[in-house]
Amino acid sequence: MKRGGAVLVMAAVVACVACAARPALAIKQFQDEFKAVYVKADSSDPAEKALAAAVEGAKCNVCHKGKEKKDRNAYGEALAAILDKKEDAKNVDKIRKALETVAAQPSADGGPTFGDLIKMGKLPGGDPK
Repeated sequence: MKRGGAVLVMAAVVACVACAARPALAIKQFQDEFKAVYVKADSSDPAEKALAAAVEGAKCNVCHKGKEKKDRNAYGEALAAILDKKEDAKNVDKIRKALETVAAQPSADGGPTFGDLIKMGKLPGGDPK
């Protein structure tokens, strides 16, 4: 097992790395507009500071959960029902309208709206962990 074996081992390592689970990836434009509308990092308001820290820590998991792009939390599902990742990615007006529409929706049966959670400084889709 000299050269041929080493090549096989290297190929196996590359295949494992390529197949390893990766975190969910947000559509950059959707994420950017969410931050532009809701995140006020320089605010002195405790709820706004808490939201900014939570969004920074959650990254893509503001809308996603788990390791796959297709896995969304309740907030991500509500946005996905309105937005198409290919057709709407560059449509700032539609993205902002979708954020506004979803903010008015309840986060759970009888629970606060997604917008109320955001105003409280919480992630609208819940804790990503």
